[in-house]
Amino acid sequence: MDLSRLIRVARGDAEADVVFVNARIVNTFTGEIEEGNVAVAEGRVAGIGDYTEARETVDVAGRYLAPGLIDGHFHLESTYLHVDQFARAVVPRGTLAAVTDLHEVTNVAGLEGMRYIMECGRRIPMDLFFMAPSCVPATDMETSGATLGPEDIRRALRWKGVLGLGELMNFPGVIGGDEHVLDKVRAAHGRPRDGHAPHVRGKALNAYLSPIIGSDHESTEYDEGLEKLRRGMRLMIREGSSEKNLEELLPLVNDGNYHRCMLVVDDRSALDVLREGDVDAVVRKAIRLGLDPVRAIQMATLNVAEYFRLEGLGGIAPGYYANMLVLRDLDTLDIAEAYYRGELVARDGQAMFRSSLPSNEWIKRTVNVREFDVESLSLAAGTSETFPVIEIVPGQIVTRRRDERPSRSNGSIVADPDRDLLKLVVVERHKATGNIGVGLVGGFGLRRGALATSVAHDSHNIVVVGVDDSDIYAAVKEVERNQGGLCVVAGGEVLASLPLPIAGLLSPEPLEMVAAKLEELERLARELGCSVNSPFSVLSFLALPVIPELKLTDMGLVDVMAGRLLERV
Repeated sequence: MDLSRLIRVARGDAEADVVFVNARIVNTFTGEIEEGNVAVAEGRVAGIGDYTEARETVDVAGRYLAPGLIDGHFHLESTYLHVDQFARAVVPRGTLAAVTDLHEVTNVAGLEGMRYIMECGRRIPMDLFFMAPSCVPATDMETSGATLGPEDIRRALRWKGVLGLGELMNFPGVIGGDEHVLDKVRAAHGRPRDGHAPHVRGKALNAYLSPIIGSDHESTEYDEGLEKLRRGMRLMIREGSSEKNLEELLPLVNDGNYHRCMLVVDDRSALDVLREGDVDAVVRKAIRLGLDPVRAIQMATLNVAEYFRLEGLGGIAPGYYANMLVLRDLDTLDIAEAYYRGELVARDGQAMFRSSLPSNEWIKRTVNVREFDVESLSLAAGTSETFPVIEIVPGQIVTRRRDERPSRSNGSIVADPDRDLLKLVVVERHKATGNIGVGLVGGFGLRRGALATSVAHDSHNIVVVGVDDSDIYAAVKEVERNQGGLCVVAGGEVLASLPLPIAGLLSPEPLEMVAAKLEELERLARELGCSVNSPFSVLSFLALPVIPELKLTDMGLVDVMAGRLLERV
């Protein structure tokens, strides 16, 4: 950047690259709308005022000019899209910067996998920032493809574009003073440190926050969010594909605390991005629920930039990057155009760019399943009359535990679709250990067949829900054959699948193709009786042993709050 030229343009002594005239500017610093022209040079805003001299003039014609949206917490892997197609999906939706914790790719492929995605992120017209994954693996009650220690965290924090420490999911480890966990926290001293503390309250919350954990995106209840705000955390209000927290938490936001609140997606599939939008959909819904439009934009721009110390992002002001949106309407956040560094990159919902990404054949060979047979999927009845069931909570990724008298056959517990009790299976896919966790889940509604995915937070083994063991087996084999992905099986036949060969998490295919295939998979799941929205997103969280109450990993059932594997009796 030629700073001297930027200053000359700001003084009015040199011609701007672009001047946006007749604009109503959304001022995220003061919460007001001001009228004026915006001069851009060197990819940055030179000034706001009566500028007219420029190589190019864009007449905003009384429409709104807002800063580009910033998603403060998302996981690329939950979109199923490679970096270029992710940008094609979200840039036209107004997301011009985002902060991602790549603990999904890193759990599979280690720091080498993280570096590959970071390199791809430099090839797209948006700012992609990263957090050093703190939980690879999240716990010792699962098998992952990699392990990161404190020195690995320090190494990642030295890389350009890595902002701080990713979400500390091992909240029992922090609260319990586990030195290995605390060494990772110490490695990020002076950097932003994201939290992950579902249902953590009272003295346990005080203990968790003692290392100064800066944010939390796992609050699901009003009182929980309020307590975390009072204790100094920034509240990330999440609205993803399977996590719907906006309606419950938005009433918390007021004049005294809005600057400590952010709107994020966390996990949103390609289909939902295509149909509804990215963080723009969260902003739009917040406005519909009664939040002032400018305040909603502040919570997805400046508030995020200030927390993560993203200099030059989050507002329209001298020296700030010219990442800007032209809005036809403020209340509906109707985006006409998106500009990145002053260059037009999207118009009327269509990307106006193409990105070329480096290839990486190694990261396409990460599924390594030890041979097993259908009998390996049986669930021994044991001596107890009851068995713990993972109960899905609609619209949430937390689950409940309930104990049921399951159906039995030949000494084994079997699925009972009439009672909505299905088999849940997790097959280890990194090191061919042969580990297979088997349990029961309620709430899917599936009447026949099986659904499988290798996107299974956070260790990303293969997780399957099904009625019949032979269909569950066929689903695992299809995911293995595709080197990762999603599939629907019924009657021993693969009805449809979506290959995700990049770390078993991402597709190299175009956005539209991925979204269409996911839509087909969800339709087939409904035809088999599935009653939950975004079933593959829901399924992906049932193996996450840091979200209460009960989960299943390749090692067995996990009592999350107790931080231990359940023993069979």
